[in-house]
Amino acid sequence: MTSPAPRVLLKLSGEVLAGPGEKGLDPQTLDSIGTQLKAALDEGARIAIVLGGGNLFRGLSAAAQGMDRVGADQMGMLATVINGIAVVDAVRRAGAPAELYTAFSVGPVGAPYVRDRARAALDRGACVVLAGGTGNPFFSTDSGAALRAAELGCGVLYKGTKVDGVFDKDPALHKDARRFESLTIDEMLDQRLGVMDLTAATMCRENKIDIRVYKMSEDQAIYRAAMGQPLGTLVCAVGQS
Repeated sequence: MTSPAPRVLLKLSGEVLAGPGEKGLDPQTLDSIGTQLKAALDEGARIAIVLGGGNLFRGLSAAAQGMDRVGADQMGMLATVINGIAVVDAVRRAGAPAELYTAFSVGPVGAPYVRDRARAALDRGACVVLAGGTGNPFFSTDSGAALRAAELGCGVLYKGTKVDGVFDKDPALHKDARRFESLTIDEMLDQRLGVMDLTAATMCRENKIDIRVYKMSEDQAIYRAAMGQPLGTLVCAVGQS
């Protein structure tokens, strides 16, 4: 009997869903995401997705401008639900099953997240889209992604960004920035590389979840990530880089 494919968690930033623009949702980008995920599902991939909401609203930025932090974070979590609806729709339009689970109740929009239900959906071949972060203020969507990866038994967390991996300094500002092929979570934290916040990184390390940081907009990058292929920079949970 063939062993089932490993579960993979994709953390997709909201900004990438905006496509060439900085805000909103780009239809062509969503179509591409849906098509790539459908292709991976057809090959047996078991895919969970956690979405950011920065293309619609950033709670931390609003709080920095004087808004109540709890309310700002709640708005940010709702933004991820909007993105979740869009991604589920894109996958379904591509011809594959997809289910939306939310960290808090939003009525008929999505099913409240229950770990066993989400795992069952993964195992029957649906793309499981997880929105609402952890459901609590003061936690990043990276922390939500690490939490869901641990709960769902995902051995690797793929973080889609605008750059191809982890660099020793911002490549947008420094032409001599050096990209790491691999490093450990401890090295990432010691060097303060800003890949993930401390809560998310610690959760991945304690649950032995490797992280791959890759450029989400590269050709077929989401398909390759969903298939568990090597992309970008590998951040190892344990052992040597």
